[in-house]
Amino acid sequence: MGLQGLIAAIVIGAIAGWLAGIVMKGRGFGLIGNIIVGIIGGFLGSILTGLLGISLGAGFVGSILVALIGAIVLLVIIGAIRKA
Repeated sequence: MGLQGLIAAIVIGAIAGWLAGIVMKGRGFGLIGNIIVGIIGGFLGSILTGLLGISLGAGFVGSILVALIGAIVLLVIIGAIRKA
């Protein structure tokens, strides 16, 4: 991954993490935390959509949707672990 890919992953992660924090009603972790959740969510979302055979399209919007799904799943897992 080059510098351009890294910057794209950070931007997509930041947007997805921020949106996941809004969707999950305030379970965000601040800017840096949201970027990390979004990037990890992107990997998790791509694995989940691949296993389920779901395609959300290519490009920027498709990447954000996949990362958003993964980030929401990650926030649900983190929330369950915090409650336990």
